Amino acid sequence: MKIAIADISMPKAGVLVVGVLAEKGLTPSARAADKACGGLVRRALRSGRFTGEKGQWLEILAPGKLRVARLVLAGLGKLEKLEPASFEAVGGDAVRRYATSGETDLFLAADAIPKSPVDAGEAAARLAYGARLGSYRFDKYRTKQKPDEKPSLSSVTVLAEDSVNAKKLYKPLAAIADGVFLTRDLVSEPANILYPATLADECRKLTKLGVQVEVLGVAEMTKLGMGALLGVGQGSARESKLVVMRWNGGKAGIAPVAFVGKGVCFDTGGISIKPAGGMEEMKWDMAGAGAVIGAMAALAGRKAAANVIGVVGLVENMPSGTAQRPGDVVKSMSGQTIEVLNTDAEGRLVLADAMWYTQQRFRPQFMVDLATLTGAIIISLGHEHAGLFSNNDELSERLTAAGKGEGEPLWRMPMGDAYDRSLKSPIADMQNIAGPGAGAGSITAAQFLQRFVNNVPWAHLDIAGTAWSKADKPTVPKGATAFGVRLLDRLVRDHYEGA
Repeated sequence: MKIAIADISMPKAGVLVVGVLAEKGLTPSARAADKACGGLVRRALRSGRFTGEKGQWLEILAPGKLRVARLVLAGLGKLEKLEPASFEAVGGDAVRRYATSGETDLFLAADAIPKSPVDAGEAAARLAYGARLGSYRFDKYRTKQKPDEKPSLSSVTVLAEDSVNAKKLYKPLAAIADGVFLTRDLVSEPANILYPATLADECRKLTKLGVQVEVLGVAEMTKLGMGALLGVGQGSARESKLVVMRWNGGKAGIAPVAFVGKGVCFDTGGISIKPAGGMEEMKWDMAGAGAVIGAMAALAGRKAAANVIGVVGLVENMPSGTAQRPGDVVKSMSGQTIEVLNTDAEGRLVLADAMWYTQQRFRPQFMVDLATLTGAIIISLGHEHAGLFSNNDELSERLTAAGKGEGEPLWRMPMGDAYDRSLKSPIADMQNIAGPGAGAGSITAAQFLQRFVNNVPWAHLDIAGTAWSKADKPTVPKGATAFGVRLLDRLVRDHYEGA
């Protein structure tokens, strides 16, 4: 779908969307449209329940002398509460509503609204950004679709009061959207198409953006002593991989920031096999790695002035004659030994070696890992927040603020020695799950990970409840959400660029 920004004018075809503030406050474009169609807008407001509240929509078909097919009023809410996300939601929702409507052209009016906290250029850029995010579809494997299921919308034009500034502001947002789409594509792919080797190939494509990419195979990881990661993948016919991505956009000599992702391309649970019902969803157990890859694409795409490392551990967790068994003891790269009581607690084993490798080789300012790690976090937080666990208050506060600003909310969870003691093993340095009756599954998983951080400032984001959505939102169509891409980009942008 083509997204464009042009000077504001009255279109002659398609769908025109204009904003209305709370309590029926008409924006300049809404007033102009009302005048052009002989007062139809004000008449519609008088005769219905539409008041301009955030999220409200009202459609006027064949609006008088206006030559557009549909004039649509979009509720913006209260003037003083306008924010960039308000315009993103309108752009995304508009595309979602008219994608299969039969219309081919959509126009979104971005006004200079007096006393608005968001200026006209920013509003236009955010409308375009929201439209782009909301336009995502993953239907590459569908060979038959009903006519009303096929997208008809081919172009979205944001009509901007300040088009020059809007285009400038949209350019980095478009790069972030590219990263989001990459992550959504990767997470949506079935496991017979996307497995460690092919996902590593997708990472290699980032070299076109200037990212340095290095892929380690089983031989290299064996030499490094990554017994925890390799143990997870030993039951699969697919070779495990570790991919290192480096974006050097900052000053030479400045320590990088590091993002580490769990990339279990399919998780059967291994010998501790999962129930059959819903197992198909385990293709997205690599969503943490997907978010790291998408974030690296976004940062490189917009030429972020920061040094960033992305590391993803890529495996398949499969049952076979060579698979890891419950009760096995593996030795991690750190030298610590792990008793594997449950082979379905595999993501933490992958991250243990990936994080140790990252902090040992790159000495980062901090590490953030992302993983669809535990079902327990869904019990705790549902699908609205990702769990945040950390050894550093400043990093936690910055991540929380970035998540709030990008609509990817986090909730900090507790950690402590009492939880850590539940990982004690009678025959190894630790076991990979807590003992019977311990509870707090997401917390004890984070405690396990902390043993491989080596005092580096660190945060763990458990995105099991937020990586996939079963309902549409304006800028996040159902399916893969790419949760984490915007959050990580915002974290770097707000605190670590130019330093």
